[in-house]
Amino acid sequence: MLAHNSVDRDLMARDSIELTQPEDFAASTRGKTRSALSSQRTAARKKSQSSIAEDDSELLINPEDMGLEELDSEEGQFLRTERRVPVRRSPLPKKAANQLKVAGSIAAVVVLGGCLAAWAYDYGMTSWRFRLDSTDSIEISGVHNASRAHVMEVAGADIGRNIFYVPLDERKKQLEQIPWVESASVMRLLPNRLSVTIQEREPVAFAQIGSRISLIDSNGVVMGLPANRQTKYSFPVIRGIAETEPLSSRAAAMKIYNRLVSELGSGEAATSSANYVKQLSEVDLSDPENVKVTANDPGGTMVVHLGASDFLSHYKIYVAHIAEWRQQFPNLQSVDLRYEGQVIVNPDKAAAPVKSSPLMNTDNTDQKKAAAKPVLKPVSAKSPAPVAHKAVAKKPVHHESAEARKKKK
Repeated sequence: MLAHNSVDRDLMARDSIELTQPEDFAASTRGKTRSALSSQRTAARKKSQSSIAEDDSELLINPEDMGLEELDSEEGQFLRTERRVPVRRSPLPKKAANQLKVAGSIAAVVVLGGCLAAWAYDYGMTSWRFRLDSTDSIEISGVHNASRAHVMEVAGADIGRNIFYVPLDERKKQLEQIPWVESASVMRLLPNRLSVTIQEREPVAFAQIGSRISLIDSNGVVMGLPANRQTKYSFPVIRGIAETEPLSSRAAAMKIYNRLVSELGSGEAATSSANYVKQLSEVDLSDPENVKVTANDPGGTMVVHLGASDFLSHYKIYVAHIAEWRQQFPNLQSVDLRYEGQVIVNPDKAAAPVKSSPLMNTDNTDQKKAAAKPVLKPVSAKSPAPVAHKAVAKKPVHHESAEARKKKK
């Protein structure tokens, strides 16, 4: 600005000088002066522009020269106003706003998950991929003695149905109603298969119920015979169980049988060559206080009354003396070992004649004879003495002679 003013002032002074000169001189020199003035003006303008640039550079304010740093640190905060930052205030507190954001995120995730679950449920319930097509889609394992057709009849009721509609608990209960099935498990195998696992019962004896022979387990469940007819069992036949007898009564009777087999199969009997349990062909459980067994030995079969306890000790007495008893009593069919210190010979003939059994080796001639009354014989149970054998041999001789005398009369 200063340069421009100086140039203008020079030009104005020259113009005033020209006006004061005479007109002739002015007219002669007007042309010269105009050209000179134009050249001077252009030069002055260039000079003024360069000077203006220099003056402008001089007029630029350097922040370091003003000492703004010192003002900021000490007195600047009082000399200039702070910059106001516009703040948009929310109608809710910051903490509440954050909680709303979290709740909104959770709600969005829940809604999305619910939509996906609904879609998956609808797809699973209606898609053909989850349908049981045939019996090939049902896997059955663990069936050996039970009827496989019976098991498939229960499990195959869901063929053609969606696998998610199969009532697993109901099918499990139906399978466990099969006599041979102790427990069952039914599982879904995606996408369209069903797995059935059977745990069969373990038979422990044969049971004669009415005119039918069936296998029975330790809990008194009658299972029938194996369906495949390939498995062979060697068990005693249990008698004394009625067809209309409830399961609780059969279970109580089987507890006695389990105790009998456990005692006769333990200790010396388990390690000896002649297993006591294998010698039994029949077990009569009709009277819980008097368990009767039919034993097989080289001399034949014998009905032995063992009582309600001490089965092993009573049976050992039978094993130790049966050979001698057969020598003294040719028609010996049963012995009662329930009483301490004595043996009752043929006790079953007092009530009724002994009936023939398919598992007993008896002669028809012996069954046709008249039943003899039981005779008590004082035989020592612990150690057989010769005196006891003599006492056993005397009375039967007198008894037979008395009958002979009656027949002669």
